[in-house]
Amino acid sequence: QFDELGPNGEFLLEFSIYDAIKNGFDHIVIVTKKENQEYLLNYLEQRIPSNIKLDVVVQEISDIPKKINIKNSRIKPWGTAHAVWSARKVIKSSFVIINADDYYGSESFKQAGNYLRDKKSNSSYALVTYKLGKTLSDFGSVSRGICKVDNGKLLSIVEHTKINESKNQIIDEESGNTLNKSDDVSMNFWICNTDIFNYIENYFKNFLLNEDNLEKNEIYLPFIAQQMMKEKIIDIDTIKSDSDWFGVTYLEDKENAVNSLKSYTNNNNYPSPIWS
Repeated sequence: QFDELGPNGEFLLEFSIYDAIKNGFDHIVIVTKKENQEYLLNYLEQRIPSNIKLDVVVQEISDIPKKINIKNSRIKPWGTAHAVWSARKVIKSSFVIINADDYYGSESFKQAGNYLRDKKSNSSYALVTYKLGKTLSDFGSVSRGICKVDNGKLLSIVEHTKINESKNQIIDEESGNTLNKSDDVSMNFWICNTDIFNYIENYFKNFLLNEDNLEKNEIYLPFIAQQMMKEKIIDIDTIKSDSDWFGVTYLEDKENAVNSLKSYTNNNNYPSPIWS
């Protein structure tokens, strides 16, 4: 997250923040660990526009639901759903969730902003999906959640943990399934409402009652969303993005990320430096 990938040493997350602000978002919340909090707050406060609200919150292992007592010396964080729950005190309206170390593209934030402005129900959530072919690495296998979609509604996400492209075929080596470049995949770009916090809390309580979960198991955001959908608390729309996506799964991916950001900047998609 803190590699200087941009043409002027910018972090990858700065490009997502820029794209979000450009498309109408006015509150940025970073979830991080304690040792990064002060650094990130000082770093971003000096860069992003002063009219944008900024919170940097810490995902604490000790942050668990009230009236739950556990005796455990856990070191590993509780997972992505817990990371979202960590922001419950500062988020008061519908919001978007992304990974800090992925690039999603300005058009995706535009589509997400339009969805938030137009949606009429708190039970409406959404997932921005990407084409599988745009999310592969040239340097090794990747894990992807393959989405099953019907009439614009998400039906399910099935994790495939070892996807490789070879000889014009995309195969998940774990399951043996053959996949298509046009398959919709989740890259953790979610549009949620604040009622997800209560659901995560109740789910977390039950999770903590099982001693087998206390040492290493995690609660994952995609699973929470699918459980809410299964229980008919929400429905999840899919927003198909044609934007570029990239992450840095392997060391060799870094060069591609640097070159892509340089190209976008040279084509005037971003100012240089980005907060100039």
